[in-house]
Amino acid sequence: ISICRDLPNIEVITFSVNGISDLEPLNQCQNLSELYLRKNNITSLNELFYLKNLPRLRVLWLSENPCCGSDPHHYRMTVLRNLPSLQKLDNQAVTEEELSQALVDGEEITAPPARRRVENGCPESTESSAAESTTETESELLNFSLEETNKIREELGMKPVPRDKFSSFSPRETDCNRKKRNNVLNAILLLMKELDAEGLEVIQQTVGRRLQAFRKKELQEE
Repeated sequence: ISICRDLPNIEVITFSVNGISDLEPLNQCQNLSELYLRKNNITSLNELFYLKNLPRLRVLWLSENPCCGSDPHHYRMTVLRNLPSLQKLDNQAVTEEELSQALVDGEEITAPPARRRVENGCPESTESSAAESTTETESELLNFSLEETNKIREELGMKPVPRDKFSSFSPRETDCNRKKRNNVLNAILLLMKELDAEGLEVIQQTVGRRLQAFRKKELQEE
């Protein structure tokens, strides 16, 4: 998600099922209008502090994050109090009545969240985050990565990769490495939207050379 610091003109960001916990890199995306963050590891609603100054944000999908808590009314009211320009929250339209009620029931966020200690570039793990690393989530990560990979291949004029041929995250990889690798895929997709035809041709040539190198290496190992 740190790549977003270099994409101030990005309008739509999809980072669902990515293990994201920090929204600070988004606070410079002044043209952002749609943000999809379902099923991540956002633990505090104070992360909304980084979205409060995004003037064009109209759609936010934040459900199924730890910050949603056990009180859906308090959660929704707090989000709307701090982001009153939203037109849709968690795929549900925002009403004028809700915005008025949010001024009463919602909690005003005036400061960013306190950060946990970080070691080796990876947030310190907690029991809750470990519990959320379920088989269902692993499957969703695989499906997400395969889908996004095939989108890239389609844009480059390449054939899609069958699921049984897709090499996703190795079980031996740590959670941190898995999240980093998935974020790289998202960064590639975001950057490709900024490229013209000439830029995409350069990407296609580079990918072709990389694939040839990988295939040559595989043949040598066999």
